Amino acid sequence: MPSPAVVIGVDSSTQSTKAAFIDAATGEQLAVGRAPHLVTGEAGARESDPEIWWRALCEAVAAGLKESGLPARAVTGIAVAGQQHGLVVLDGAGRPLRPAPLWNDTRSAPQAAALTDALGGPGAWTERTGSVPVASITASKWQWLRENDSTSAAGAAAVRLPHDFLTERLAGVAATDPGDASGSGWYSTATGAYDPELLELLGLDAALLPEVAPTGAARIGSLTGAAAEALGLPAGIAVAAGTGDNMSAAVGLGLGGEGLLDHPALSLGTSGTVFAASRTRPASTALNGFAAADGTYLPLACTLNCTLAVDKVAALLGLDREDATPGGDAVLLPYLDGERTPDLPTASGLLTGLRHDTTRQQLLGAAYEGAAVTVLRAMDELLAACGLDPDAPEVAARPLRLIGGGAQGRMWVETVRRLSGRPLV
Repeated sequence: MPSPAVVIGVDSSTQSTKAAFIDAATGEQLAVGRAPHLVTGEAGARESDPEIWWRALCEAVAAGLKESGLPARAVTGIAVAGQQHGLVVLDGAGRPLRPAPLWNDTRSAPQAAALTDALGGPGAWTERTGSVPVASITASKWQWLRENDSTSAAGAAAVRLPHDFLTERLAGVAATDPGDASGSGWYSTATGAYDPELLELLGLDAALLPEVAPTGAARIGSLTGAAAEALGLPAGIAVAAGTGDNMSAAVGLGLGGEGLLDHPALSLGTSGTVFAASRTRPASTALNGFAAADGTYLPLACTLNCTLAVDKVAALLGLDREDATPGGDAVLLPYLDGERTPDLPTASGLLTGLRHDTTRQQLLGAAYEGAAVTVLRAMDELLAACGLDPDAPEVAARPLRLIGGGAQGRMWVETVRRLSGRPLV
């Protein structure tokens, strides 16, 4: 019996890489390989060596191929979805000059504030890019690098986002897509191109940036011989542009121009994100007005503290993550890494409402509630950005699509259902 044609979808996230082997004809997932990442840093710093992402990609593909039992020749294409906003600076040979500051690195908060003021305030940024600079945005990190590691900034022969770096390793082509590019802070969702005035403000040469493919699904090249040898795959198979992790989540949920529009989704991972695909270009200073991978838009709100923060609270309390009850009078805001939504980069965790009868299980439940409320509070703003009335009965009744690692947890599901008041799918 001939082997099915298989494509590989790579998820290069903050903590790990997953390589899903998918039957190209049926969409059935045949196998998943996994490999961990290493994140280092303290006092606001969160960094990873991009070479670790490449090694993890190779390991995850090898593990998935072994699990599938398929011959390598069955694989016909590959694409990467990656964590957004990280700043990768490369030398002329494509090697990283330094560890990459990640999306949850908050050291660039002062630079974000200065950039916001330099262009004329939040509204000016939203009009151009759809998003106001915060510490998470790549432009803020580039400005931080210029001020704090000028040697690396001056020596950069190329500037990439995490998924761009991996795509270039696969195909030998410098390419990105509108979705991931829209989270950089130097791409305009109004024009669909890099913004020359913003690049000038940032002192960033457009020649250092990858070309922007029309969509994340566009083929930008073929697997090189060197990459094929590293992955154990056939040289010459298709490599697509890929996209950012949030944009790929929307594709996987069927949100977009050929699927559902203006329906909210909530991703529970290291970060918490609420988003929807829309044909309405977002213009809210309270949201990120990203482009989607398919030519629509992806208004989104993202928090820094979600499942990882709650797991930390569970560990401090000596509890299993599922051993929790509603918080009662206790209120716990688990802002252990500062916070992005709201923009509080220097914040720390806050606990109030303790009583003599407060239990450990209630404290853990309060951490769940604090993390969930922080992201859910942006839901009305998100729906308004899609041109909808959040209070309209037909809008309020729309189900919330729940994804991410947290969506597999009973307590996460119960907490989100209780606090959102929406049906979950």
